[in-house]
Order: sequence, then C-alpha cells, then structure tokens
Amino acid sequence: MNLVIVESPAKAKTIEGFLGKDFVVKSSYGHVRDLAKKGLSVDVDNAFTPNYEILSDKKKLITELKKLAKKSEMVWLATDEDREGEAISWHLYNVLGLKPEKTKRIVFNEITKPAITKAIENPRDINDDLVNAQQARRVLDRLVGFELSPVLWRKVQPKLSAGRVQSVTVRLIVEREREIENFTPQNSFKVSAYFDVDGTTLKAELNKKFKTAEEAKSFLNECSDSNFSIDKLEKKPGKRTPAAPFTTSTLQQEASRKLGFSVAQTMSVAQRLYESGKITYMRTDSTNLSDTAIKQSKAVISDKFGSDYHKSRNYATKSKGAQEAHEAIRPTNLGVNEAGDDSAQQRLYDLIWKRTIATQMADAKLERTTVTIPVQNRDEVFTAKGEVVKFDGFLKVYVESTDDEHEEDKKNTQGLLPPLKEGQELELQKIDAIERFTHHPPRYTEASLVKKLEELGIGRPSTYAPTISTIQKRGYVVKEDRDGYERKYRHLTLKDSNVKEEEKKETTGAERKKLFPTDIGVVVNDFLIDNFTKILDYNFTAEVEKEFDDIAQGQLEWNKMIDNFYGPFHSNVEDTLEHSERAKGERHLGDDPKTGKPVYAKIGRYGPMVQLGETESEEKPKFASLRKNQSIQQISLEEALELFKLPRELGEFEGEKVSANVGRYGPYVRHQNQFVSLKEDDPMEVNLDRAIELIKEKREQAEKNKIKTFESEPDLQVLNGRYGPYIKYKKKNFRIPKDVEPEELTLEQCMEIIEKGGKSGKGKKKSTKSKTKKSTKAKGK
Repeated sequence: MNLVIVESPAKAKTIEGFLGKDFVVKSSYGHVRDLAKKGLSVDVDNAFTPNYEILSDKKKLITELKKLAKKSEMVWLATDEDREGEAISWHLYNVLGLKPEKTKRIVFNEITKPAITKAIENPRDINDDLVNAQQARRVLDRLVGFELSPVLWRKVQPKLSAGRVQSVTVRLIVEREREIENFTPQNSFKVSAYFDVDGTTLKAELNKKFKTAEEAKSFLNECSDSNFSIDKLEKKPGKRTPAAPFTTSTLQQEASRKLGFSVAQTMSVAQRLYESGKITYMRTDSTNLSDTAIKQSKAVISDKFGSDYHKSRNYATKSKGAQEAHEAIRPTNLGVNEAGDDSAQQRLYDLIWKRTIATQMADAKLERTTVTIPVQNRDEVFTAKGEVVKFDGFLKVYVESTDDEHEEDKKNTQGLLPPLKEGQELELQKIDAIERFTHHPPRYTEASLVKKLEELGIGRPSTYAPTISTIQKRGYVVKEDRDGYERKYRHLTLKDSNVKEEEKKETTGAERKKLFPTDIGVVVNDFLIDNFTKILDYNFTAEVEKEFDDIAQGQLEWNKMIDNFYGPFHSNVEDTLEHSERAKGERHLGDDPKTGKPVYAKIGRYGPMVQLGETESEEKPKFASLRKNQSIQQISLEEALELFKLPRELGEFEGEKVSANVGRYGPYVRHQNQFVSLKEDDPMEVNLDRAIELIKEKREQAEKNKIKTFESEPDLQVLNGRYGPYIKYKKKNFRIPKDVEPEELTLEQCMEIIEKGGKSGKGKKKSTKSKTKKSTKAKGK
C-alpha cells in the first residue's frame, strides 16, 4: 500500500480518482503543527530554536496517519509546492516519525492525471531551504507580534496587536488618508466644442483649461463670431497588446474590478477550482505558461476564431525575487471554457480562461485619428481624437480593467469619427466651459492595495489575502461605502452667439468598497512610527522579504538572519516600554461655551471618546463614546457637545425608566439594569415605542436561549449562547464539557462545574493578562 498525504480533502478526492487501488490518499487539513501558543515558543538564547506543538484539533488525525504510515510501503508527501506546503511536509515527516527510505516528496502545480503521474515518476527530498524560509517568516513574525503587542497594551489600549507586514500595510492606508485630508482641490474650466458634420456631432476639447470663470467667459465671447475649420487631419496606425497571464496579485486585482470579489473571496474560490483540478496552483508570481498550455491555446484559438487570431507569446516574470518556479494561473485544460461548481467558481474560471487565451492572441490593430481645429486670433486649438479598431485580435475575448477612477477626465477619445477632410468648414453647435475640480489621491481598494504591496516588494503571493483580512479583523481598517456630498459648479455655454452662465449641482466623493483607517488604526500607526521607525519602514520590510528569498535559495542561514534583526529590535522594545509616553491620539476641539471647560477627542481604554474637562482637575471630567460614523480626526466641537447629552431619558416602561446611551460596545437602550444593543437605531433619535419593541424582542430571544433553570437556585441558568451551551451563575459564565448533554444537567452537576471554575470567561482573561506581564518581565531581565 502507498499512502499519499495532501493538504485538503477536496484535493485528496480528486487525486484518488487518478491513482490506482494501491494508493490511499489522505488529507492533513492544512498545517498539523505550529509554534506553541503558550509563551514566546522561540528559544532566543539557542539559535532561535522554535518550540512546535501538534495543533489540538489534529491529534486524532496524526494518530490515524501514523497507523497508515506504518502499514505503507511508501509515504508520498504531496503538499503544495510553495514554502508553506514544503513546511507542512517537513512537519508531517517529523510528527509521523517517517524514515528517508520510506518517504518521497512530490510536487505538481495542477491536479491532472498527467501531472500526478509525472510527479510520482520524479520524486525528490524535502527542500530544507524552502522549509527554513517558511520557518524564518514564522519565527520572525512571532517575535515581532509577541514583543510589540504588549507594548501596545501598555501604551495605547489593551487587546491590540501588531505585526511586521500588517502594521506596514496599515501605514499605507493611514498615509493615503492624510494625503486626502491635506488635499486642497483646484478648480479650472474645461472647454468642449460641439460641431455639426452632416447631421452627426463632432466633439473636440480645447488644449487649455482656464483658471477663472472670467477667463473662460472672455474666451467664449471671442469665439462667438469665429469661424471654425479643420487645419490638420492625422491618421496613424496603432496597436494594443494583451496583458500577461494571471499571477496571484493580478488575479486578485481583476477579480475585484470585474467580479466585485474581495481578495479573500478570490483566493477561496480559486482554491476550490485548483483542488477540483480545473486550474493550476493559485499562489504564484510567475507569468510563465507551459509548452502544453501554449499548444492548447493555439488549437483553441485557431478553432474558435481562425489562425489570424493566434500569436504565440512567452512572458518573463518581472516581479523582484519571484518565489519558486511556478507557472502562471491558467485552466488545466484550455479546451474546457466553462467549469466550476457554483456561480462564483464559474465566473472566476471564465475570467482565467479568457485572460489565458487572450495572452496567445494577435494584437489589436487600430487607426488613431487626430483632428486639429484652430481658434481665430487665439493660440489655443480644439482637438478631436478618434480610435477605430481595424482588427480586434485579443479584444474579441478580453479587455483588462483599470483602477483609474477619474479616467473620464483624462480620456478624450471617441470611436469612429464622421468623414472629415483638411480645410473642411465646421458648423458650431455650442461650446461648453464647465468648472471641474482636481481629485484627491484615491483611497485604496483591496485590489489596488495588493498592487501597491507588490510594487513595494512587501509580502508574497501567499500573504496578500491574509494580511488584508487581518488588518480588518483587528479593527485598524474598515472596508465600506460612503455617500458623496453635493457640490456647486459653474457651467458656461456659448450658443447662437450668446454666452449663458448657470450654477449647477453635482454629487461627488462617493466611495465604494474603499479602505479607511479607524481611529485606533491611526493612533497605533503613529505610535509605531514614532517608536519603531525601522519596523514600519517600507524598504526594510521589502528587504526582509528578499532575505526570506535568499534563505529559500540556500544563500543565507535563517537563524543568522533572525539574529541580525532581533538584537536591535528587542532593545528598541525595552527602551519604548521604559521611556515612551502613552498614546491617546488626543485632539483639542475647543472649549464648552457653557462651562468654559476644554473638550478633547481621544482614544480611551475602550475606544474613541470625547472628554469634557481636564483629567488633573479636582472636578471629575465627563466622558462620552463616539458614535459609529464619527472619528477623532473629523468630529467638531458641536458634535462632541451633543454626545454629552447622553444618556437620553425616553420615558417609562413597567414603572421603570428607559434611557438611550453609547457605551464601550456601542449604542444601547437601558431598562431595569438590562442593556439592549441598538444595531440599526440612533441613540440620539430612538423613541420610547421603538425602545420597548427592542426590549421585548430581547426578552423573547432570552427565553428561547434558556435550556434549563432551577427553582432552588434562581441565579443559575443553563443557556444556549453564541458559541454553544454554557452555565451562567451570578454574572459569570462557565463552559460545559463537550461530553456532557446540557439538557440532562442536574443542579449538583452544574455546581460541580462551577466549583472547578477553570472555564470561566472572566477568570481566563485575567490569567492570560497576568501571564503576559510575567513573560514581559522575564524577557526584560
């Protein structure tokens, strides 16, 4: 018997279909071992030796795999071909106690019968250099996270985290936001002329913008008695070339633009397509296509579109330090132009198929026409540009999208122009001079952020999606839509020798699926830049990635690389803990007109808040939490003073007061010491009837969640919670062991679980915090 171990059950099922009855295919379900959760788990005094432990949910699986490995003549480690996959094979080799003579490592970048057969025929040993590159990344990230996070807990706010790549990514978003805040739009007047040519309209743009309405008006008046004719008519051939095949980064960008997928969604859908054998491996920075793919493309293109549409191309990878000799992302069989088990898979497969086919198609041939129309007695000229596709080539299949949101301001190209000739007189319909404003730099989408990270050399194909997910989960960045605002602009029109001026309105500044830094994200970023300049430096982060690449190629020892980093970093941590000030992101908004006391917006223990009065004064200051749509950077004095009107008394229900307020977990309604979260309602506007409705809804839900109560002990309840059944006793929660049926619990059994006391949520948090303090002190010594 042969045992084949792959990473995912879906992949195991696909591969099992290709191998004979002599092979058993099992899945490791990803990583089986990682750095121990307790403590640092890296021996900094002994060449940074990692302390690994088997993941708790993999112990049963490891026992099963050990039994199968003992019975097998040969164990084939068939995890993914990147560094992460190599490390999983290495961990499996160690935890299963495998022997070199009974173990073979195989890799393939597509799950097809020929690829699997070829891999079995060409086994190799585990590549220690690749394993060490992954190990270096894991150890370095643990060192940074473990030592930086406690600094943030003490100097900013509890429960925060920092990471080598995530913190640099947040910096990009914060800096872009500051660019936008500091941006002052400049206005100018864009002039367009419309001419009648045998019943069709020719639009031409003036080659100059006017700074003021007066200049624009003066120009239009001069044009009122002008004659217009074509001075020059230039036609030039042009061409467009297809974009390269997909890498991880470009697939994430195009799937975002064309399909509206998040980066994480793209990788999840691509993973399922890969595991079912439909596409090649989806973590790659190579644009190379195999000879097989190029030959398949030729056959498909010639058959579907004709041989004129085919042009064979080889693409070189431009990415610095491209990792491993992967192929680009492409369908495993280009003869299949539809695949996938659901709509998301089908749409992504279609995108990959079209992009791959387009790369092997002929250039599009164009004819570009430029028409020059002078203005009498002026230096300015109007120009009209047309572009005609003479041969569509690859455009028949695929057009690459762009991130440029303001392309309409730059592009002045029409399609087919009407028949024109030099010297031809033109009949003016009208000339518009419309006030336009310069745009601030665009906020990042997930896709444009991936593009920026790749440009800077930060991260690698396997890290983009988890990094972008992490900064959102940590609450440093939010992805959301924001409404635009109304803006006035002036519109001047010359028509029938008269110049008319109007003031019009437009909505501008709307944002869709953009990344915004949160208040805590800004404060943490500023604190880290002030105190850990090197860690937050883009070039340094890119250099670390290059060093991982050097380790993967056997050119650098991994623990030496860590040692060079850790000494200065650890000293920096200790110095910051001892000497740095606590970061609050404090902003003085002004003084309260009624009391004369200062009003501040800042980060408090539980998040963004406003403060009325000085902390050091004898009279205790007032505090109020910011509402969801407010930020420290933007809130005004007037808005802050409104928050101090909370809590609002709404009236009475069942003889008790009902009030609305904002607390550490957001807005809520309070009644009889019960707190009801306001998810949709505004605490400044919610009325008594709505509050009563929400109170009743919560009561009904609480009744549904009750599994068991005891008359003799009214403080004790067995409840169904968000994470499963638990016991609630005197405001403390206790987990119920997995092997116990909650419905069958007696009062005595409940009290026994409570007395053991080790599972209380509050107790657990306390012990974790105390351990962290001890470990930080130990490191300091």
